[in-house]
Amino acid sequence: MPQCARLPVTHLRSLYSGTNTTRSIEFPLCCLTRRLRILRLLLLCVTCRALVYCFVQPGLEGSASLLHLFSNKSNQEQGYCETEAKLASSLDFWTLSSENLLGICWYSWAVLLTSGREVLEDILDLDTSVTETDAFIQVVSGGKIVFGSIPLAHRYGGHQFGIWADQLGDGRAHLIGVYRNRQGEKWELQLKGSGKTPYSRNGDGRAVLRSSVREFLCSEAMHHLGIPTSRAASLVVSDDEVWRDQFYNGNIVKERGAVVLRVAKSWFRIGSLEILAHDGELDLLRTLLDFIIQEHFPSVDVKEPNRYVDFFSTVVSEAAQLIALWMSVGFAHGVCNTDNFSLLSITIDYGPFGFMEAYNPDFVPNTSDDERRYKIGNQANIGMFNLNKLLQALHPLLDPEQKQYAAQILEGYPVLYYTRFRALFKAKLGLLGERKNDDDLIALLLHLMEKTEADFTMTFRQLSEITQSQLQELDIPQQFWALKMISKHKLFPAWVSQYLLRLKSNLNDSDSERRKRMTAVNPRYVLKNWMAESAVQKAERNDFSEVHLLQQVLRRPFQKHSAAERAGFSSPTPSWAKDLRVSCSS
Repeated sequence: MPQCARLPVTHLRSLYSGTNTTRSIEFPLCCLTRRLRILRLLLLCVTCRALVYCFVQPGLEGSASLLHLFSNKSNQEQGYCETEAKLASSLDFWTLSSENLLGICWYSWAVLLTSGREVLEDILDLDTSVTETDAFIQVVSGGKIVFGSIPLAHRYGGHQFGIWADQLGDGRAHLIGVYRNRQGEKWELQLKGSGKTPYSRNGDGRAVLRSSVREFLCSEAMHHLGIPTSRAASLVVSDDEVWRDQFYNGNIVKERGAVVLRVAKSWFRIGSLEILAHDGELDLLRTLLDFIIQEHFPSVDVKEPNRYVDFFSTVVSEAAQLIALWMSVGFAHGVCNTDNFSLLSITIDYGPFGFMEAYNPDFVPNTSDDERRYKIGNQANIGMFNLNKLLQALHPLLDPEQKQYAAQILEGYPVLYYTRFRALFKAKLGLLGERKNDDDLIALLLHLMEKTEADFTMTFRQLSEITQSQLQELDIPQQFWALKMISKHKLFPAWVSQYLLRLKSNLNDSDSERRKRMTAVNPRYVLKNWMAESAVQKAERNDFSEVHLLQQVLRRPFQKHSAAERAGFSSPTPSWAKDLRVSCSS
């Protein structure tokens, strides 16, 4: 059996179950099960709360046995799962006799969608034929748990909209295991919408179809845009009813429920450390930090006295890169609180996100954000705020000299961010080398886009497709509709003149090479809110054709797709979607 990272059970309970205990036994953070299709499955095997009326049932041929924790009985009565859990007996097999019990409970399922080969085969080593089995659907809907796995709910705090919100935690997500694949990569498997946890507060622990489809599509779309992100393996749609007040206006409506199986290298976020520092749990803070560094930051020596400063430096650099990447594709996270901001600088917790359509630095996808705190033009500043809160969480572990050095690192964040932003936008314009007026060229184009309300994605894409001779004539063909909008501005000829002059300074370049370079970094398709909404509306009627189409198109966002063109995915926003809104309700 390979060596597994170890943390004391007392620490793990504080991190995951929210319950303190005096025992301090060592327990492995993972354990080995039998083969699941191709390779071995490493699953979390720590003492926590679990729903336990169980029996072992054989799974697929050659797969791990499945532990049936709950019969998937549909019941609309709120609290049904919790009532059943209280009646469950304890499992001596897991030494849980002294623990309170928590269950993953799901209801009747209707439809299964999967991400296809990329996540299932490349990450989880599963043949796609597995998805056709009832056993697979039961596992990814939360009805059954792979043998050896004990679900965990993560405890964290966070600053929400700039204000400390105290303890939060996974209110509807269960970490069901850690999988080490053929490449030796470890991926954490998490079900979202799988039922109540100790951190559900007044929530029901469930997720609706609307938000689940959006996360399922967008996390994969972001990956194919080259942006670090969690991944989505599957989406199970329920026939059961979930009640939501989507826009917090008192209009509670019935919606369909869903469960997403999402995977990431880690789900730790800034709030994971904030809650420990805030509550004075410094030994656990140090233990957790060392664990995170050892597992996920190979460039940092966990034995070095300055390891926490080195860790902070890496996070600052990677966060600047992540937000610059967001900006390069017009992505607004929508609710970038410290409890939604990954320590590994990957995009997580897709909620009221949006890809900007008409260029507007004040674009806010989240209707719940009345103060426009998370508008797209403020994301770099929010990154600075979040990193400052991370530094505050690290302060109790730093000596005065380390605090001063870490503060200097944070002060360097704006330069890091702008350097990455500038490089990405120069690439979007096909500029090679350095010229003193490059910043002005970028700024003027963005100014023209803002004044004419030109589409962000298609402006850069059409600049990638149009020839220099067509630009020089200033008579933009109708097929380049976004550029045609900008061409109406009186400063457009001046910008074109500067741009063409700058392109001439590219050494050993040609117009065809420029266009090839630019089409490789400027997507033709992104998941605009109207596209996601159209797919959701059809999915509500059990028509998943548009979800499947978007899956296919967004896997190759830089390539022209005939079906996408027919669907209007590269056309102006349809009139029905002009006032489309999304919210935190999910």
